[in-house]
Amino acid sequence: MQAETLTEQLTATQNLIAHIHNREMDAARIARILHDQVGQVLSAVGLQLAVLRMDFAEKAPELGPRTSEIQDMLEQAMSQVREVSYELNPNIVERTGIAYALDRLVGRYRQAMTASMRANVPPGVHIKSPLANAFYRVADLALDNVSRHSGASQVEVSLKNGSQGPSLEVRDNGSGFDPEAPSSGLGIQLMKHHAYQAGGIFVVQSFPGKGTIVKIWGSENC
Repeated sequence: MQAETLTEQLTATQNLIAHIHNREMDAARIARILHDQVGQVLSAVGLQLAVLRMDFAEKAPELGPRTSEIQDMLEQAMSQVREVSYELNPNIVERTGIAYALDRLVGRYRQAMTASMRANVPPGVHIKSPLANAFYRVADLALDNVSRHSGASQVEVSLKNGSQGPSLEVRDNGSGFDPEAPSSGLGIQLMKHHAYQAGGIFVVQSFPGKGTIVKIWGSENC
């Protein structure tokens, strides 16, 4: 019976990994469309409005303020398109660096949660791939679990690059759980997968009613 349960968990984890991979491919394609097509069209419309404003500056000066308002609206739309494109692109760590990517990630969850969130992320810290990608994915999964299950009032994300190697820790004061229980879900298994694939070490410490600590670290050679 235990072997059957382990096989079922392994199969479910593999299916989840494949599902997430497909979602990332779809997200990357949508991000490219938003950036390369929608963004360019909005930029072109903004330029045409600027030309229109100059052409009719003397003949119809009343168009100036109105075209200016439209340009402001377009600028807001372009900013939102860039924001969504960044969030959808799974390669954000490679493009922006782990510090900036984590800062954006924490900011996104801070807006979605009522908990007090702290981010101890040194600016400019450099961590090699694929460990940096694993850090980001584990942080995203951990924060998703916190937001959906923990009921935490305080959450802290810490990134360090010390003498023993880089590490990432996500700590909350929520309801906690038993990490060894089958009901702990596939999220923990997926975090382990990302950590081990990158040559890192993954640990989760949690007890019912006493919060959770998720930690991943690796050597300097990862």
